[in-house]
Amino acid sequence: MKIGIVGLGLIGGSLAIALSESGKHEVFGFDRNRSSVLAAKMVNAIKGELNDETIGECDVIFIALYPQATIDYVEANASKIKKGAIVTDCGGVKRMICAPCEKIAEENGFTFIGAHPMAGTQFSGFGHAKANLFKGATMILTPKDNTDIRILQSLRTVLDDAGFASVNLTSPEEHDKVIAFTSQLPHIISNAYVKSPEAIHQKGFSAGSYRDLTRVSKLNSTMWTELFFENSDNLTKEIDFLIEKLGEYSAALKAGDKEGLIALLDEGTDSKKQAK
Repeated sequence: MKIGIVGLGLIGGSLAIALSESGKHEVFGFDRNRSSVLAAKMVNAIKGELNDETIGECDVIFIALYPQATIDYVEANASKIKKGAIVTDCGGVKRMICAPCEKIAEENGFTFIGAHPMAGTQFSGFGHAKANLFKGATMILTPKDNTDIRILQSLRTVLDDAGFASVNLTSPEEHDKVIAFTSQLPHIISNAYVKSPEAIHQKGFSAGSYRDLTRVSKLNSTMWTELFFENSDNLTKEIDFLIEKLGEYSAALKAGDKEGLIALLDEGTDSKKQAK
């Protein structure tokens, strides 16, 4: 297949490298940062540039941009995309992206399927892209209910070639609800946690728990702010629930309530067991 990738950062760049190395696809890439395009060419991650000519040849197009930029790209290039092509994104929210992009796709004869790769690192940019980023990972897809199964099968084949081990189908609404808890809340917790004055004294006093909790504290504030605001209804519910629960632990400690604290800790242990 001919594959187009818009945005050659960590995610888009890794897709380009993985799909090119599979030997099954011709990959064309675009990034507003020319150095990323040149770097991708240098390492043979892309065969050529994704432009007004090559976009119409692509069977599948991955858009690895911020949510609003994804919508803007689809809107601006809809008339150039090949009829019957599959266009998908890599954004961390789905309701905002899928509603307008699905409508544009339907009007222009191609299929838009929302997607969110469950993979990444704390680093960004093509310089950190790698062929095995998606090895063993899950790709979440949010197709419309009437999406042709053959279209999904074609996209699944490409995802397999990129290294994904599984595909999870859900709705944009369910995706945003769950991702608020599994991804967005942990980033906020980590970012807030390291603001403690004690964080500068952690060296020599920390082990795996500190490392695990702070891994995602350093983040792209512009990107994550957009993601947080576009899912603020779900995210604020999770933040408020956590604040309430933390208050229970604090109250038990302040009151010297050992039995109460034991009960809270046991409750958390049981919840973890049930979540497996």
